[in-house]
Amino acid sequence: MKVLSPAQMKELDQYTIAHEPISSLDLMERAAEAMVKAITSRWSSKHPVKVFAGPGNNGGDALAVARLLAKQDYLVEVFLFNTSGKLSPDCLANKDRIVASKKLTFNEITSQFNPPELTSEMLVVDGLFGNGLNKPLSGGFASVVKYINASPATVISLDLPSGLMSLDNTYNIPAHIVKATVTLTLQLPKLSFFFAENQVYLGEWVVLDIGLHPQGLEEILADYTITEHAEMRKLLHKRQKFAHKGDMGHALLVAGKYGMCGAAILAAKACLRSGVGKITVHTPIRNNAMLQLAVPEAIMDHDKHDSYTTYIHKPEIYQAVAVGPGIGLQKDTAIAFLEMMHGMHCPLVIDADALNILGEHRGWMAQVPTLSILTPHVKEMERLVGNCVSSYERLMKAKELAEQRQLYIILKGAWTAVITPEGRITLNPTGNPGMATAGSGDVLTGILLGLLAQGYKHEEACRLGVYLHGLAGDLAAKDLGEECLTASDIISYLPHAFKKLKETE
Repeated sequence: MKVLSPAQMKELDQYTIAHEPISSLDLMERAAEAMVKAITSRWSSKHPVKVFAGPGNNGGDALAVARLLAKQDYLVEVFLFNTSGKLSPDCLANKDRIVASKKLTFNEITSQFNPPELTSEMLVVDGLFGNGLNKPLSGGFASVVKYINASPATVISLDLPSGLMSLDNTYNIPAHIVKATVTLTLQLPKLSFFFAENQVYLGEWVVLDIGLHPQGLEEILADYTITEHAEMRKLLHKRQKFAHKGDMGHALLVAGKYGMCGAAILAAKACLRSGVGKITVHTPIRNNAMLQLAVPEAIMDHDKHDSYTTYIHKPEIYQAVAVGPGIGLQKDTAIAFLEMMHGMHCPLVIDADALNILGEHRGWMAQVPTLSILTPHVKEMERLVGNCVSSYERLMKAKELAEQRQLYIILKGAWTAVITPEGRITLNPTGNPGMATAGSGDVLTGILLGLLAQGYKHEEACRLGVYLHGLAGDLAAKDLGEECLTASDIISYLPHAFKKLKETE
C-alpha cells in the first residue's frame, strides 16, 4: 500500500476525475457516502450531530456528510465557517444542496461565532481542514479547535483531524489540532498517522475506499509504502529437496559479554528458527556453558576475555555476520568492532551496543561497510544523528544517513521503518505493544542474520525479517496477552509466523 503526499493525493483525485470519468462533485458525494456508512454503522440516530465545516473541499465533504445523515433521520446542525467570503466550488455546491434540503439546521459563520453546547451524547463531525493544510491553525479556527477539544462529545474527523498536517508536524502547535475519537481517512493513510506523537489527535483511524482509480495509483511513484502480507509471502525461499545445512548458510553472531549472555542466546535461537544451516557464536569463554546448554545447535568461538576483544579470524567462511547484542561499550570492544568492520566482506547487521559504539564515535560511521544493516531504536538513532524534535525529523535524518552512507536502516518501533540506500521507506504493519520487552531487538537481529546467511537480498531480509518478527509477536500476544509477552515467546512463535505467511489469504 502506498502512502502519498497531499500533492500526490490531489493528482490521484484528478486522474480519477479524468479517467473514470466522474465529476469532482460526484466524487465528493461518493466519499461522503463512505464516511456516512462508517458513522451510521457505529452510532445510531439517537446521537445529535454537530458538523463543523471549513471553506475548502474538506468542508464540502462535511456538508455532504451532514446532508446524508439528515436524510437518515439524524438530528443535524451545521456550522459552515466562511469568514473570507470564498468557498471552494464543490463546498459551495454542497452548501446550496443543504439549503435546498431543509432537513437540518444550517448556520453560516461569516464573522461572529456563537458556539453550541456540546454534550457527551453528541457527535461532532470535524470537517474544518483536511489534507491540504500546510501551516498551523491560528486565530478563530484555533479557537474553534480548542472549543471542540474541551467538549465531552465524540469527535469524528474527516480525512485528518483539523490542524494536523499529513507529513511534517515538527513545528505545528499541539493545542491547535483537533483531538479526534475516530479519524475517517480517504483511500490511503497519511504519513503523519505513523508517528507516536500524533496518536493523541487521530484516535482510532480507519481507511475508507472511495474508489480512486487503481491505474492512477499504480503510476504514482510513492516515497513511502506499507508492507503487505502477499508481498512477503512471495519473498519466501523454497527449500530444494536435496538441500543440506551447507546450502542454508553459515552465520556468525558476535554477542553477549559476560553478564549479558542472554542477548547472545536470544539472537542465536532466533537465527536458527529463521532457517539458517549453521551458526557460530563469538562470545566470552565464561558464557560457554550457558550457551551450550541453551543453544546446543550453535558452534562456540571463544573470546578469552569477559567481553568482545578478539578480531574474528577467517571471516570469509561466513555468509553473514551480526554484531552488537550485549557486547558492552568497553574500549577494547570498540577497537575490536572497528577492526571487524575493516575486514568484513559479507552482509553485516549492526545492532545494540555496536550502534552505541558508533554513537560515541560518530567519525567511525565512515568505516561502516556499505549496504550494512543498522537496526536502531529511537534513542540509538538519535545517538547517531543527534536529538530530534519530532518523529518526522528523526525519519528524515535516518533517510539522509542511509542515502549518504549507502546503508539499510531499520528504525524500530510501532510501524518500524525500513529505509534503503536509495531513500525508499517501507512501514511495517505487524507487531504490538507487548513486544516492548527486553530482548525483542536481539530476536530481530537473529532473524535478519539467519535470512541473510541463507542468501536473501538485503532489502528482502530487512522487510521479511521485520514482518516475521512482528507477526510472531502478534500470534504470541493473541495466545498469551500483550502484558505477558517475552522475547523468548517471539522466538517460540516464529514457526507459526512462517506457517502463517505461507498460507493463502
